[in-house]
Amino acid sequence: MRAWEGEYLWERATPSYPAIRREPEPDSAIRTPFQRDRDRVVHSKAFRRLKHKTQVFIAPEGDHYQTRLTHTLETCGIARTVARALGLNEDLTEAIGLGHDLGHPPFGHIGEEALDEALRERAGRSFRHNRQSLRVVDVLERDGRGLNLTEAVRDGILNHTGSEQPATLEGRLVRLVDRIAYINHDIDDALRAGVIVPDDLPAAEIELLGPTGAKRIDRLATDLVERSREAGDIVQSEEVGGAMLRLRKFMFERVYLGAAARSEHERVHRTLRGLVDHYSEHPEDVPEGAAGADQIQRITDYIAGMTDRFCIATFKRLALPEESRL
Repeated sequence: MRAWEGEYLWERATPSYPAIRREPEPDSAIRTPFQRDRDRVVHSKAFRRLKHKTQVFIAPEGDHYQTRLTHTLETCGIARTVARALGLNEDLTEAIGLGHDLGHPPFGHIGEEALDEALRERAGRSFRHNRQSLRVVDVLERDGRGLNLTEAVRDGILNHTGSEQPATLEGRLVRLVDRIAYINHDIDDALRAGVIVPDDLPAAEIELLGPTGAKRIDRLATDLVERSREAGDIVQSEEVGGAMLRLRKFMFERVYLGAAARSEHERVHRTLRGLVDHYSEHPEDVPEGAAGADQIQRITDYIAGMTDRFCIATFKRLALPEESRL
């Protein structure tokens, strides 16, 4: 594999060896270090819970809405396609893509905002899902031992959003593809839910990028490949990248922060604030956390790890009198 990478990978790609981990380990005879990281993420409990964490719509009735798991898999598939075309390290790209949202709380975009606000009000702490994703792989998995992932994967997970760019091109690729994936599949969900209709979508951007999610993703991925290799970095053309950002702006205005989403905001904020308040006053109800975690961190870890349905059921159990549940 070392020889193959030396011959075929782009010189700007991240080599699989040597593996830099917090706790050194002997290399596997049949898997690269990044393949091992990928497998550790996929076999984690946090990864399994992604199937019951929604993306935009809260506990939707239909079976075809996106979840954090389907979003993760779509992001990973697009990123691997572009990585292969560019000659980047597919194993590293895949490991980052699969792990980037492990720390996302329940209730999608709104849930992160609500948990952040509740923690700020109660304890002066902030919450960001990328930091929590890193905490999941570093500390919480394997009963507090963590997954001991390589530094390149840890960096890509932490910096897939936020002010800092990932150190590797593979990490930067996942960061951008994350947006490509969620913008397009969230459009599909919004159309399916009747929040918007096709004629609502910005005409110029749709004409440029394509009328369907598949065509838009293909256009965006192709643009990434064409522009990044010549630039020596992960970049989009001004025309295509600008159209994607305008489409993202439309989604924030009409879907993420639109009337339908706002109708859910108060319910989500009330639920997460109620859980933070309850567990702050009754810390004995919080399961034993990772070693060294203070009370607020234990509460944060517990709530952020909840699925939508578990969070709703827990809040109902704590908030509703016993007789009202009969």
